[in-house]
Amino acid sequence: MAIYIVFDVETPNRANDRMSAIGITAIKDNKIVANYFSLVDPETHFDYFNTQLTGIDSEKVKGAPNFSELWKKIEPIMSKGILVAHNAVFDMSVLRSCLRSYGITWKSSAEYLCTVRIGRRVLPDMKHNLNVMCDHYGIALWNCQEMCSQEIPKILDRPESGSVVSQPS
Repeated sequence: MAIYIVFDVETPNRANDRMSAIGITAIKDNKIVANYFSLVDPETHFDYFNTQLTGIDSEKVKGAPNFSELWKKIEPIMSKGILVAHNAVFDMSVLRSCLRSYGITWKSSAEYLCTVRIGRRVLPDMKHNLNVMCDHYGIALWNCQEMCSQEIPKILDRPESGSVVSQPS
């Protein structure tokens, strides 16, 4: 069975080209094998909207690593499997922007799955916001690790879930 690297990023402003936080859960054989969370110093300004949405501001990231420092810790995890994100186009775009901004060379392309796209195929008659999908599976949004470890592998194994997308990183 594949290793899934489920990740989510938060951004400090509407440019969406830097991270202010990242959460990563690695899943193998339907079990969480690694969990990681870090605030990230984006080395840029925070918009009011993003701070209200995420609760993260410049005070919270004081002393946090910048992306270049953080990448040294998370690259081994991010490289071990197929990346999975809810609205993956956004998360992959932020990851790609951070890698480019810091002059970091990674893979020429990265395989990823998008739970929004999969949800549209598997559950076509409902909305696909993260909170709606968590409600559908009876998972408290604050406990999305449960969704990661139990439900995502089941959904990904369905034939109608679609194929892995490869995107330049």
